Amino acid sequence: MKNKKIKIFGIIVIVLVALMIAGYVKVERFADRKLNIVQEKIFTLPAGTGRVVLQDMLVSQKLINSPTLFGWLLRIEPALSEFKAGTYRFPQGMTVRQMLELLKSGKEAQFNVRFVEGFRLQDWMQELQKAGYLKHELTGKSDDDIATALGMKDAKNAEGWLYPDTYSYTAGTTDVSLLKRAHLRMEKTVAQIWADRDPSLPYKTPTDLLTMASIIEKETALKDERQEVASVFINRLRIGMRLQTDPTVIYGMGDAYKGAITKKDLETATPYNTYVIEGLPPSPIAMPSEASIQAAAHPAKTDFLYFVADGKGGHTFTTNLDSHNKAVRAYRDLMKNKNEK
Repeated sequence: MKNKKIKIFGIIVIVLVALMIAGYVKVERFADRKLNIVQEKIFTLPAGTGRVVLQDMLVSQKLINSPTLFGWLLRIEPALSEFKAGTYRFPQGMTVRQMLELLKSGKEAQFNVRFVEGFRLQDWMQELQKAGYLKHELTGKSDDDIATALGMKDAKNAEGWLYPDTYSYTAGTTDVSLLKRAHLRMEKTVAQIWADRDPSLPYKTPTDLLTMASIIEKETALKDERQEVASVFINRLRIGMRLQTDPTVIYGMGDAYKGAITKKDLETATPYNTYVIEGLPPSPIAMPSEASIQAAAHPAKTDFLYFVADGKGGHTFTTNLDSHNKAVRAYRDLMKNKNEK
């Protein structure tokens, strides 16, 4: 009888061990199972979320189908329960284990916003409004308010003072902190280029340099032309000739600009209309690229006073009005012939 009881007990132990092994294998297979996603998923884990709440979130969002196995996985491997709050990116093909390891790592999803050179501050603000997972603190703020938020002491407008580039951020980042990064980078860039500029140039402040760079940025998209464009405006400043550049007129018009400039627009005085004012406008008219800032600091040595589009993507540079007028006529004839074809 005793031997029979021992034999039965042994069988029970064997069965229990077999069940435990089978259960363990089942849980491990679940851990290696892919999440139920057909495309990338952005998942936000709130602060203070525990195992049960995470399990409920995964089930409610239909990312897993077996809450029981998920619970057992966290019991068998408690280290996987050390997840951190944040917003994460779950790629297609990610397994349950990979997901938990990601939540444990705290490596949040990175989002990008691209600020294009030549864009104005208001264009940048519109890009920020479209940026997902960003905390907006500057919505509806004036230019003065934005400059104050960025810690700008000497300027009332951030125009020109933000470095164009693609910036990465995590969910919950504020638009203020993002623009501060762009502002500090531009400040550093301008300071370095200002220190290395041609000292004979007619600039009084770094803002003058940046203002010239913004005009160059708006006048040409060709890298090889920037120094020549800069030379035209520098030559004009040196002889007291008005800059007469259309982008400054457009900037001064603000929302009144509808895509074309009239003769009346050229004659209407604004602080930025360089057909009317002498010298540089009071501040930049766009966010210039570093290449344009370098061109403003190191213009080509030329006698050019004029330039006009050549119809091929570039410009024709000339030293006198007669030559300029011929270049203008050539451009108009070229455009006329293109339109007639």
